[in-house]
Amino acid sequence: QVELVESGGGLVQPGGSLTLSCAVSGISVNLATMGWYRQAPGQQRELVARMNGVGGTNYDPSVEGRFTISRDSAVNTVSLQMDNLNPEDTAVYYCNAGPWWGKGTPVTVSS
Repeated sequence: QVELVESGGGLVQPGGSLTLSCAVSGISVNLATMGWYRQAPGQQRELVARMNGVGGTNYDPSVEGRFTISRDSAVNTVSLQMDNLNPEDTAVYYCNAGPWWGKGTPVTVSS
C-alpha cells in the first residue's frame, strides 16, 4: 500500500521560505517519479516540480530558480524547498507518485 504524507505548510510573508516534506511508504523515492503539485482556490491542480528515478528534474517556469525538489533515500522522503515566496504561490501543495496522491498541505503567502 502506497502512502504519501505531506508536512511543512503554513503562513509565510512574501519573500520568505518554506520547506515541504513528503513522507513516502510503499514505494522507493529512488525508483519512482515524484512530483509536487499545487492547487490554488478556484484553479486547476498544476505541476510545480518533478524528479524522475535517475534524478532528473523539471520545474514550472513560475518557480524555476526559487523552488528546489530533492529526495532523501535514507528516510524515503521528497522535499520541496521554496524560497522568495510570493502571494501567487498560495495554494494547497500535494505530493504525487504516479496514481497516488497525498492529502496536501496548505501554503499561504501573505503579509
